[in-house]
Amino acid sequence: MRLGSHLSVAKGFSQAAEIARQIDANTFQLFTRNPRGGAARTISLQEASKWLEIKQKYDIAPIVGHLPYTVNMAAPSEQAYAFAKKVVADDLRRMDAVGAEYLVVHPGSHAGAGSVAGIRRIVDCLAETLLPFSGETELLLETMAGQGSEIGTLLEIQEIIEALGSPRQLGVCLDSCHLIGAGYNFLDKNEVERLVAELESTVSLSRVKAIHLNDSKFPPGAHKDRHELIGEGYLGKEGLLNLITHPAICRLPMILETPVADYHQYGEEIRLIRNWLKEVE
Repeated sequence: MRLGSHLSVAKGFSQAAEIARQIDANTFQLFTRNPRGGAARTISLQEASKWLEIKQKYDIAPIVGHLPYTVNMAAPSEQAYAFAKKVVADDLRRMDAVGAEYLVVHPGSHAGAGSVAGIRRIVDCLAETLLPFSGETELLLETMAGQGSEIGTLLEIQEIIEALGSPRQLGVCLDSCHLIGAGYNFLDKNEVERLVAELESTVSLSRVKAIHLNDSKFPPGAHKDRHELIGEGYLGKEGLLNLITHPAICRLPMILETPVADYHQYGEEIRLIRNWLKEVE
C-alpha cells in the first residue's frame, strides 16, 4: 500500500524525502507554491536531478503536487481566471521537471455565476493549459464536499472530462472527508459499493488515481470541508477500514491531510492505519 502525507518542500525535495522515511511514508504530497498566494520557489536543475535519484533509490512514489487554493479555474473574474490559467500551465511543467506523477487541483467556484458557466470556464481553462501539455504529469480534479458555489461532484467532473474529449492526462483525486460531506456514509459498507459503482458509471475507475485520506468533523451530507485526525472524526476506524480495504480503493496512493501538530504526528497516523490493516488481514 502506498501511504503518506502532505509534506513541505520548502527546504528542498531531498529533505522532504528524509522526512517521508522518518514517518514510514512511501508517497507524499506537496504544495507547488504558496497555498494562499502565488509565489513559487525556484527548483534548480541540480536539485531536480538529485531528487530524481533519491526518489528512485528510496522508492517514493507517486509524488503528488497540489495547486494553491487561490487557483479558481471557474472564476468569473478575468484577473482571477488569468491567474488560474498561468499557474496551471506553469505548475504542470514544474511538477513534470521533478517527476511528480500527479498534480491535484480543486475544480473551482463559480462564485454565483451558476454551475453551467463555471464548468464552461474550467473546460476552456484546461483546453488552453492542459491539452497542449506534452509532459508525463497528470492533472487530477479533486472531488469536493459541495460547499456553496464550488464545483466538484462526480457528475460535474465527468462533464468536464467529456467536454475536453477525455484526454489521457486528466484524472480524479478522491477526498474521504469531502465524500462524507457530499453524502457518503462509509460506516456502511454498502456506501463504499455505491461510491465505486458511481465512479465507474461517471468518471471511470481507471481515471481515479489518488485519494486524500482524512476523517471528517461533520456527518454525511453536511457539505462541510473540515478535516479531522484519523480515527477521531465521523469516519473512525470502522469507516476508514470499510473504505480503504475495498479492492477498488486499496490500490490508490493515500495521502493524509489531517490537522496534525507536526509531521511526526503524520507518522503516528500512518503507523496506526498500518496496524489497523494488520488486524483485518
